[in-house]
Amino acid sequence: MAAQMSDAHRRFLQVLMSHGIMEGSEARKLHRCCCEIHKVYYAHDKLDDFITTINIRLQPLFMQIRKGMSEGDGRAHYALVNLAETEITKMASDYAENELELFRKTMDLIILSENGFACSTDILNLADQLKTKKMKKKEAEQVLKIFVEDKWLSERNGEYTLHTRCIMEMEQYILSIYQDTARKCNICHSLAIQSQVCETCGIAMHLPCVAKYFKAQTEPRCPHCNDFWPHEIPGTKQYI
Repeated sequence: MAAQMSDAHRRFLQVLMSHGIMEGSEARKLHRCCCEIHKVYYAHDKLDDFITTINIRLQPLFMQIRKGMSEGDGRAHYALVNLAETEITKMASDYAENELELFRKTMDLIILSENGFACSTDILNLADQLKTKKMKKKEAEQVLKIFVEDKWLSERNGEYTLHTRCIMEMEQYILSIYQDTARKCNICHSLAIQSQVCETCGIAMHLPCVAKYFKAQTEPRCPHCNDFWPHEIPGTKQYI
């Protein structure tokens, strides 16, 4: 029998809704706080069960709290996802048509790149090629800033990639639109944007998954075809 939805669950959901996405350690703190405030049973290792109770109540609303991983550091994140809307429907109420077109073209650059990043110069060069309405580069810079603030993109040293929230919300859309290029990680089976790819069989692995999988191996070999893994293995410390 499923656990009953309590005020602790409702408070957790409200706070997560206001944030959009939350890092795992913050979600665990929130879980404890909500349980203590509303005097309900708390166990530190029961967060996923706690969220399952919320998700059961969210099913008729086509909403779900999903658990995902940051491709940058491997840390767990939780996000509230709307299952009834496509990504364009979701974003259309917040952005102009040419802003959405710029986002799509930026996504193209990121997903078709070798490292999962697109440089700002390449993105800004698209501004005056938009079919809906051309932008000046200054305008495009401001739009990119908004996409970062709204957690659709992440920026690092002038390069952009998809934010963890974006990947979690748009995974199925990306896999369907970019069927020939988008890959799932061979280890965690989630969409892999920043990844290493086996040169023999073509499987992909997130950098944090690479670090953990090959941690104790002196001669790393592909988990699928067993050929030598030719890429540099990231340090495991940064993904703990």
